[in-house]
Amino acid sequence: MLTKRFRTVALAGVGSLALSGCFLSPGQFTSELELMKDGSFAYRYDGEIQMLALSKLAEMDSETDEPFEAACLDDDYEARECTSAEIAEQKREWDAEAESRRARKKRKAEQMKAFLGGIDPSDPDAAQELAEKLERQRGWNTVEYKGDGLFEVDFAISGRLTHDFSFPTIERFAMANTFVSVILRDQRQVRIDAPGFAAQGSGNPMQGMVAGMAGLADLSPKDEETPPRIAIAEGRFSIVTDGRILANNTDAGPSHHSGGQVLTWEITPRTEQPPMALISFD
Repeated sequence: MLTKRFRTVALAGVGSLALSGCFLSPGQFTSELELMKDGSFAYRYDGEIQMLALSKLAEMDSETDEPFEAACLDDDYEARECTSAEIAEQKREWDAEAESRRARKKRKAEQMKAFLGGIDPSDPDAAQELAEKLERQRGWNTVEYKGDGLFEVDFAISGRLTHDFSFPTIERFAMANTFVSVILRDQRQVRIDAPGFAAQGSGNPMQGMVAGMAGLADLSPKDEETPPRIAIAEGRFSIVTDGRILANNTDAGPSHHSGGQVLTWEITPRTEQPPMALISFD
């Protein structure tokens, strides 16, 4: 079994992630966006994407009740041994709440299924069903399930930038967080944000929480069950353009590229600010 400390924090995290919709997290990856004056664009993502709704964390949260365990505190709020009477009273309360606990789990399962576009995360074939669903969408060239909610994907799409663009999008999903967004502005300006590529900090607080949970997993005793792998964003994001770069938050600024200029961000578990750029095609 996982350590009680990790399990408690992990289950709290799963609840928060469920409230945020279907939470997706990048793992090891390379990603490139091309934006050109002639109006053409191309985007590619090659690497890992984790869906925590299909990970061991979700499995832990869907398990039956843990065995009853009485807990008592002394006047200094320190743990102490419970009396027989206290154990009996807590057990009565625990049994009385059994039906409400089952009802809450059922509601949560139904909500998660709705978030996943009808896919039941408790179904052993759910991950493969999702992989096949994604491969039907334009751009998702290959989607391979590696276990523990982790997918290896090859995504590539190109066309004319006549409207806003975001990645990833999944058919019938009620909500999904964004890795990269491209927003068209007036006066032929384009703003690019990549909130999914910030491992911690204000840019992506949910990813920061997941990073903290991963840290707790690393602290689990080695002789216990292996904790679930939690993907942390680590890789490279680049923007290639022949437009005029008005603003960006790279460390070194633009460099020469055969297509014009290139902005590059090296993403690590210590990255705090999500990549951002503003480009003009006047």
